[in-house]
Amino acid sequence: MAGKQAAKDVVVKLIVGAQQASPMPPVGPALGSKGVKSIDFCKEFNARTAHIVAGVPMPTRVTVRPDRSFHFEVRTPTTTYLLLQAAKVPPGKGDKIRGAKFPGKETVGTVSLKHIYEIAKIKQSELRLSGLPLEGLCKSVISSAKTIGVAVIP
Repeated sequence: MAGKQAAKDVVVKLIVGAQQASPMPPVGPALGSKGVKSIDFCKEFNARTAHIVAGVPMPTRVTVRPDRSFHFEVRTPTTTYLLLQAAKVPPGKGDKIRGAKFPGKETVGTVSLKHIYEIAKIKQSELRLSGLPLEGLCKSVISSAKTIGVAVIP
């Protein structure tokens, strides 16, 4: 006979624009299927991101407990977003900022090492990355820049 297993916390990962959480997709269905009232999440998320420019994509990790309560952690903006903003890449179709289609063969913009350093400092402020050396974070940001077709100039 199989015994009952203890209910476990469920983790939901979302990328939501700062101050733009609404119970519509992708937030509503992702949290609603776990039994969480998405309007409660949206109000709290928008309040926590009020000091950030509206629309900045914020990776968020929502932990849903078995009693349907939740808590969430808002992380720093994605490295890709920060690089494309620093490179001043113009928006393409549908007001989306995108990297290069062929990253090794074309570039969409350039960033200086100062930009790389500033992005690494922003990423280091995140709790899970705070123990890493700044040099390692800079190397990671440079490799991300190469992946999306942003050239790094000294």
